[in-house]
Amino acid sequence: MTDVVQNGQAKRVSNSAIFAGCAVFVAGMVGAAYASVPLYRLFCQVTGYNGTTQRVEQYSEKILDRTIQVTFDANISSGLNWEFKPARMVNPKIGETIQIEYTATNRSPRPTTGSAVFNVTPMEAGAYFNKVECFCFTEQTLQPGETVKMPVVFYVDPEIAKADETRNIKTITLSYTFYPSEPGKPVAALPEGNKAVDKKL
Repeated sequence: MTDVVQNGQAKRVSNSAIFAGCAVFVAGMVGAAYASVPLYRLFCQVTGYNGTTQRVEQYSEKILDRTIQVTFDANISSGLNWEFKPARMVNPKIGETIQIEYTATNRSPRPTTGSAVFNVTPMEAGAYFNKVECFCFTEQTLQPGETVKMPVVFYVDPEIAKADETRNIKTITLSYTFYPSEPGKPVAALPEGNKAVDKKL
């Protein structure tokens, strides 16, 4: 009889241990899912992986006597009734700091908020495309019918001319896509902080 009781208790302990282990595993997987996006974002920002541009605080101290063509692309996802226009193509010197402006218009009858994700092609150039200021660092809320200019201040790192995989790149394309978002709930793929965009035309 004692053996039966002990075996029953052992089974209950074993089942409890398995349940606790499963609960810990599930909790760990959920935590990993939430952590994976910012960790992936950080990895992309540091390495330029997948065409992710770099965010910097300072301007380049070196300017090469060589230009590079930079073109711009603008996209709006479904669910956001905006018109979004890219800047004109520019040909800055490598290392030269330059400012361009995108333009966005809210075509809906109510205030709407959007967040922009971005990338650079060719992807190898992402690690050398440095943004000092960008409207993509924060959410953007537009009033009905409002049109805003959205500046981007950037330069192409002179090191792009040295690396074997990038030295022959002649054209870089900076692309943005705006997605609808709720105020206070930024898209996980976006860097945090920075100044709000100037909304004066």
